[in-house]
Amino acid sequence: MLKFISVVFCFIVSFDVLADEPITPLVPIEGLSPDKVKLGQQLFNDNRLSKDNSISCASCHLLSKHGADNRTRSIGINGSQGIIKTPTVYNSAFNFVQFWDGRSRTLNQQVSGPIHNPIEMGSHWLEVIDKLSADPAVAVQFKTLYDNGLTAANVADAITTFERSLITLNSRFDRWLEGDEKALSANEKQGYQLFKAFGCISCHQGRNVGGNMYAYMGTMGDYFSDRGQPITVADYGRFNVTGVEDDKFLFKVPSLRLVALQRYFFHDASERRLVSAIEVMAKYQLGRNINEQDAELIAAFLRSLVGQHPLLEPQ
Repeated sequence: MLKFISVVFCFIVSFDVLADEPITPLVPIEGLSPDKVKLGQQLFNDNRLSKDNSISCASCHLLSKHGADNRTRSIGINGSQGIIKTPTVYNSAFNFVQFWDGRSRTLNQQVSGPIHNPIEMGSHWLEVIDKLSADPAVAVQFKTLYDNGLTAANVADAITTFERSLITLNSRFDRWLEGDEKALSANEKQGYQLFKAFGCISCHQGRNVGGNMYAYMGTMGDYFSDRGQPITVADYGRFNVTGVEDDKFLFKVPSLRLVALQRYFFHDASERRLVSAIEVMAKYQLGRNINEQDAELIAAFLRSLVGQHPLLEPQ
């Protein structure tokens, strides 16, 4: 009996400790209509959303990889190049705003951005609706799922519903948070402790390990001067939305949930190695010079954040 009480007590203590962690497990979003998710996925992959029928949402958001593309800048219609690195669409439902500069407050608002952007899809809703209306099968789907049928608002709603289903669950780190001590290696646990001790957790916390606040790029150093490249419009971040001088170089903090799968890092895609990106962030955001060994341990922790989704290639 005493042994049983001891085991229960230890479990409760362990659970309480994990419950106090600044990162919480990802959970699926409940109540999504399966039929709308299916329609949204279809539209997410539909090239007709672009002016010349050449690209879809999926062209820049590779769902089999990490929810973004493997370029420094995405390519839109007519070979146009974007001005900022494409962020992942996975887990974006948990971001407090959308886009690096936060110009859309919801996923639903975000949908219109690429469609209307002249160097992305270069189209507009009237054109998109005309194309989709010419497809009887699509028109029937909308008539079945929405009282007012095929409209711009309903196209955006379907795509948003699909995007809200793109949650990467059951990461090894989440399993550890839920009490599975064997889910993480000793190095990964040490990396997490360093992640907290160095202060990375101050901006990257919550269930999305980021995505819930703004931060200046170069809080503790002149990142843009040291970068050695001219400042671009995209570098101004939130300023491009508000016009407020103090908002220059202010960006939405990205989620780190799939950062270990990325090909490039930061809004400007200036780093190609995860360990190097960690070192840069430590220097310019925290004012710390960390050694490569500690950066490698933090990278090991970040790899444990990668979860699972049916559309994401197994890691």
